[in-house]
Amino acid sequence: MHTKVRKAIIPAAGFGTRMLPATKSVPKELLPIVDRPILDYIVAEAFASGIEHVVIVTGRMKGAIEDYFDHAFEIDVTLRNAGKHGLADRMSQHTPGTGSISFVRQQQARGLGHAVWTARHIIGDEPFAVLLPDMLMVDDEPCLKSMMDLHGRHGGNVIAVEKCAPEEAHKFGIVSLKPTGDGPVVTGLVEKPAPGTAQSNLFISGRYILQPEIFDLLENQSPGAGGEVQLTDAMIALLGKQEIRPFEFCGRTFDCGSPAGFVSANLHMAIARADLGASVKIEIESLAAERRAVA
Repeated sequence: MHTKVRKAIIPAAGFGTRMLPATKSVPKELLPIVDRPILDYIVAEAFASGIEHVVIVTGRMKGAIEDYFDHAFEIDVTLRNAGKHGLADRMSQHTPGTGSISFVRQQQARGLGHAVWTARHIIGDEPFAVLLPDMLMVDDEPCLKSMMDLHGRHGGNVIAVEKCAPEEAHKFGIVSLKPTGDGPVVTGLVEKPAPGTAQSNLFISGRYILQPEIFDLLENQSPGAGGEVQLTDAMIALLGKQEIRPFEFCGRTFDCGSPAGFVSANLHMAIARADLGASVKIEIESLAAERRAVA
């Protein structure tokens, strides 16, 4: 019987430089996908997967994230007085229960590994999940839920991986695998390998389940790529001591930290909505026809 994964870390302290100037005053995690912030989808995935407590790591000028996940009683009262009970109920459904979410401040921008390490005292001595807040992963079953099921069978560490075009492998953290009698295991990880040197085209795609021993590794981790404390580097050290299993995610992943991924996510989620899909499809078809006519 393996220890249940009860807690998750969402590192949300980054500057969001790829989405400037929008993120000059608005945290990138609160940019909307249709009518919900990106981070709302990520938190919802965590709770839908069975997570009991979410720790969001924030930074300076990110106070709006805490406000978003608080109960906005003024808005609730105003909506209900106006008879808009459906909208008020929908807002309440997206407010986490009391005590189910915590916030920790990353006081220095030292990278993903350092952000994860910042939450160590709340996580304690138990396995935990990490969800990157700009990677919106869409499938019939939440990606993290599938990973937690895999962890329930084997324990250890689990990372979500996806296939990329081989010529794009140098842009990602790449994993190499070996088959075993009860499924593949990770044999190596390389953060952004030199072009043409990647051992596979499977990249780490933004979801992790990790054992608490990684905190000790992160505490003494030297800066890696970009002069930052890289989570991948600590996982490489962890690989020498513990098993890491991959979960290949076959749904759609949108990198909402980039303009193209952000727009694509909005289109995808809007079309999937019963109240918006038809009108959005008409607009897309109209734009496509105009482009064809110009070409």
